[in-house]
Amino acid sequence: MAKKAGRKGKYEYWISPDGLLLIEGWARDGLTKEQIAKNIGCSRETLNQWENKYSDISDALKKGREVVIREVENALIKRDKGYEIEETTEELRFNRGTGQSELVVTKRIKKHVAPDTGAAAFVLKNYAPDKWRDRKDVEISGQLDTNPFANLSDDELRKLAKK
Repeated sequence: MAKKAGRKGKYEYWISPDGLLLIEGWARDGLTKEQIAKNIGCSRETLNQWENKYSDISDALKKGREVVIREVENALIKRDKGYEIEETTEELRFNRGTGQSELVVTKRIKKHVAPDTGAAAFVLKNYAPDKWRDRKDVEISGQLDTNPFANLSDDELRKLAKK
């Protein structure tokens, strides 16, 4: 546990530069608020209260999560477009000059990773929702007659009922 000072759950350390750096790092590493609270030595509810009361704690959590969000966005966009990778094969070979075994690159292959249609659809739906979202908003103007028999007399209705 990274707790540095004072009694368990005491907030003063956690609003100091060192404490805030730890909180930000844990958020960047993908820890949940429950896990961060456990590392601090307090409950999730206490962390929520501190987050509401101390803007520095709230900012550290947001800043840490923002890095992760950007990394995932970049990976999604890369996957959406496809990309090139280079694979290398290495073999252990004996070097007579040095008398030692060493890894030697024996093959380099460039491969294309095809675009992912699921990633492309997700990106388009979120970056251009007016054109690509699944749900379309449709407006209807005017009035709808809810009762087509409203203007008929009782006799006309009886005749229709007998048919």
